[in-house]
Amino acid sequence: MDDIDGYAPERLRHAPLTCVLHALALGRCSSEALTAACLDAIAADRDLNAWTWVDAQGAFAAARASDARRAEGRPLGRLDGVPMAIKDNIDVAGMPTSLGLAGREVVLARHDAAVVDRLRGAGAVLLGKTNLDEAVLGTIGRNPNFGNVGNPIHASRSAGGSSAGSAAAVAAGHAIAALGTDTMGSVRIPAAFCGLVGLKPTLGELPITGVAPALRRADVVGTLTRTVEDAGLLLALLAGRDTGATDPWQLRLPFAPPDWAPGELVAGVVTDLAGLGTDAEVVAAFQRAIEASVPAFGEIQPVTLELAPLELAHVRRAALLLMEAEILAAHGEGVAHGSERLRKLLDYARRKSAVDYAQADRLLDLHVTRVRGLFERFDVLLLPTVPLPPPALGCEEPASLADFTALASLAGCPALSLPLPGGSGLQLVGPPGSDLRLLELGEILQAMIDCPTE
Repeated sequence: MDDIDGYAPERLRHAPLTCVLHALALGRCSSEALTAACLDAIAADRDLNAWTWVDAQGAFAAARASDARRAEGRPLGRLDGVPMAIKDNIDVAGMPTSLGLAGREVVLARHDAAVVDRLRGAGAVLLGKTNLDEAVLGTIGRNPNFGNVGNPIHASRSAGGSSAGSAAAVAAGHAIAALGTDTMGSVRIPAAFCGLVGLKPTLGELPITGVAPALRRADVVGTLTRTVEDAGLLLALLAGRDTGATDPWQLRLPFAPPDWAPGELVAGVVTDLAGLGTDAEVVAAFQRAIEASVPAFGEIQPVTLELAPLELAHVRRAALLLMEAEILAAHGEGVAHGSERLRKLLDYARRKSAVDYAQADRLLDLHVTRVRGLFERFDVLLLPTVPLPPPALGCEEPASLADFTALASLAGCPALSLPLPGGSGLQLVGPPGSDLRLLELGEILQAMIDCPTE
């Protein structure tokens, strides 16, 4: 039964989520067989350093329970039997939440994060926790405690960060989909580098109860999938308020439906990419994607996005200061024994004054106003996900990798990254609440442009 019509578990672990659900529903593959294939791949790819914790026993128990429900005709969850990965800054009961730091693996979470609780309630099989940049401070998957994360698509290149392990796990077929977190690009950067779709919802759309804080005004749970359709399925499952939480950033209203026709959209396209320090290879891939996607829009309005008016690098540095300060405030001694690089980053925040913090906070408020004002001129902004191709493993971390992704994050806007050749990405950004609109447009664009899978 596990190899009918090409639905072998070894093949299925590389398939989109919707295909996996189809195979499970038809009985073409069991959850136990698919889970075993995923766990075998994790063991075989140990050098990829994609995982910090694997719960094989718990995963098999969940898979067998799913198969039993299906065989007995009992009610099934929306993700029943699907193996998934969780970034190791999101609580999963009975597993550690390491944040990529040494010494935290002995403390097990007592409760599931709100988003994990929703996955578990939907019948998902939770394989374990994925590797990340130390204390989520990074964009290239560098971790001195669990090993640097490799890129299964572009060998010898960075997997991106900080949700590096989640992206690598999906790209390598260790899991069908994964959760990450995105504060300034931590889902979209590794999605681009690993040839995946990365979704960062509107700030507050998904609950962050049980997620280790980094920068509360920007922290968002995001998804890493093979297709835009899969991202939409997960968003529908995970979205909604956590009624028992005290998170002040939670939205009080649901996101807006996709209330416009894609052919009537006005798109703003960033044109001054070379002036923003974008690599020529990335520019070329982006321009080819824009040319291919023109029929999806009623109008494409060129928009020159210069550093001077938006001050992207300056805003990103201000956000990094706040992020470092909040990590210190939230985790204190828990980060005291980190690497020399981490200590230097946090010492920078310690040396700053309350006035410095307030000035940075005011700059981010100004950024919110500037970016949201752009959507008075067009419906969606199109720009590359990253300014550079995936850096070589072991190289210095480029300072600008999060400039284009931070634009949306620090304004609370939703953003969707589609994969492009060479490890770059096409990023769609919309006004807050336009998540479903971006997904609808993203499905059309993924079908029209050269979006590589593996």
